[in-house]
Amino acid sequence: MNATSPDGATGRIVLLTTSHRVAPGLLSWPAWQVLHGADRVLCADGAHPQLPYLRETGIAVEEATPSAEELVDACAGGRTLVVVATGEGEPRLTDGLARLAGSGRVAMPELELLPASYDLPGARLLDLVQVMDRIRTECPWSSQQTHKGLAKYGIEEAYELVEAIEEGDRDELREELGDVLLQVVFHARIAEEGRPEDGDAPFSIDDVAGGIVSKLIHRHPHVFGDETATTPEEVKAHWLRTKAVEKRRESVTDGIPLGQPGLALAAKLASRVRTAGLDVPLPTGEGIGYALLATAVEAEAAGVDPEAALRVAARAYRDAVRSAEGLEA
Repeated sequence: MNATSPDGATGRIVLLTTSHRVAPGLLSWPAWQVLHGADRVLCADGAHPQLPYLRETGIAVEEATPSAEELVDACAGGRTLVVVATGEGEPRLTDGLARLAGSGRVAMPELELLPASYDLPGARLLDLVQVMDRIRTECPWSSQQTHKGLAKYGIEEAYELVEAIEEGDRDELREELGDVLLQVVFHARIAEEGRPEDGDAPFSIDDVAGGIVSKLIHRHPHVFGDETATTPEEVKAHWLRTKAVEKRRESVTDGIPLGQPGLALAAKLASRVRTAGLDVPLPTGEGIGYALLATAVEAEAAGVDPEAALRVAARAYRDAVRSAEGLEA
C-alpha cells in the first residue's frame, strides 16, 4: 500500500459531485482548479454529462472503476486523484475507503468531498417535470388523460389545500401544495402535445412559468419599476389598475368565475363593486338565496371571508354531531 512509498506522502483523493439539475460544464472555480491540478481524473460512467466539457478544456478523464485499495495505492508519492461521481454517487468506493480508514493498517490519503455544482432554489421542479414526462409517456392511465378529464381533480386538490391551511397542519399543507403543483405540471405536459387540427396550439410548462413571471413583474411596478407603494392598499391599487389595462374589461364583473361556490361568488362580486366605488343596491326577492347574498355582502364589507366563516361553523356543527353520537370530535 501507499504507506511504503519512498517519500511516505499519502496523497489526496477528491470525490467530485455535480448536480444533474445544473447545465453540464457549469462548475465552481474550486472544482476547475482541482480538476486541472489533479494527477489523474477518473469516472466510472463513460456517458457522464460532464465528461465532454472536461475533455474540451484539456482534462484527460479515464473511464475506470478502481477499488478503494487501488485508489489508495494510486495516490502513493503524494499524487492527487479526482473521482467524478456518477448520478448515484460512489457508495461502493466510499464504503471501501471507510473500511480501510477504520482498519488502522493503512496510511490513508487525504479524503475530500467537493461539490462542484449546487442546486438552485426550485431545482427539484425540474425533477417533477422529468417524472411527469415519463409518466405521461409510459403510464396507461396518465397517457389517456385530457384537460377536461382532470378538471375535477384540480377542484378537489384546491379544496384539500384550503382545508390543510385552515386546519393548520404543516405536513398536510406541504403534501397538498405538491398535489396542486402536480395538477399544473400535468396540464402543462398535456398541452405540450397540442392538437393543431383542433386549433389547440401547444405550450409547455416553461410557457406557463414565463407567462406568470411576466405578469408578476408587470403588476408590481413598485418592485420592478419606478412606481412606489408603501401600504397594502397602494399595492392593490397598482394591481387593479394594471390588470384593468391588460384585460380591457367592460364591466367590473368580467373575469369572475360564476361556477365557484355561492358565498365566495357573492363576496367576490361585492368586493369588485366596493373597490370600483359603485353604488349598487342588492336585489330583493323571496327566499333564502337573497338572505344569504345580503349576509355574504355584509361579511365582505367587514373583511370576513363568508365561505371560510361558514366552513368554520360547519366544522363546529360536525363536531357537535359526532359528540351527540358519542364519538370524539
